[in-house]
Amino acid sequence: MLNLLAYDNYLTEIELQGYSVIHQAIDERLISDLMADCYRINPHFTLAGIGRLNNLQVDDSIRKDKTYWFDGTSQAQVAYQAIMENIKTTLNRTFFIGLFDYECHYAKYTSGDFYKKHVDAFKGRSNRVITSVLYLNTPAQGGELVIYKHKSKEIEIIIKPTAGTLVLFESERFVHEVLPAINKRYSIAGWFRKNASISGIIDPPR
Repeated sequence: MLNLLAYDNYLTEIELQGYSVIHQAIDERLISDLMADCYRINPHFTLAGIGRLNNLQVDDSIRKDKTYWFDGTSQAQVAYQAIMENIKTTLNRTFFIGLFDYECHYAKYTSGDFYKKHVDAFKGRSNRVITSVLYLNTPAQGGELVIYKHKSKEIEIIIKPTAGTLVLFESERFVHEVLPAINKRYSIAGWFRKNASISGIIDPPR
């Protein structure tokens, strides 16, 4: 279900530039199944929050997308997580970065929804190491992902949402944003994490 031709290049790109954009990375059938899963759970999408656990809050001046965290209730979710588990193993073998799990959610952007500039690693918690974004549909307009150069306001790359494209980038390194959607945009946002807790306690998800 993974495009092996594209798969061969992403490790080098992450090493050299900190990110990789893999076009047609995921089999069309799985993309279709994941979209069908989104339609199934559409009534259960909720306004996305900012922060984690006790610090979680909703602020629609910063982000307006709706999310649904994977819960393993569909074969499509299980198949996608298996692919990401394989990528996690490969990242660990290549970069020795100690990734121990992968968390993800569906993200739905309707007209006018956005996510302003931010980084994915929580302050004081550097457990999110590699961010992933998989696009499930190809909106005609809007919803582009903008990644900024490290420690700069200059744009590194603008990525147009295209079904099957997988984006991987270093979570702490890149400030990024999602521009306002015009047409409906579906994706899966995820994070490869390491355990940054002390005393043997496992970091909580989300």
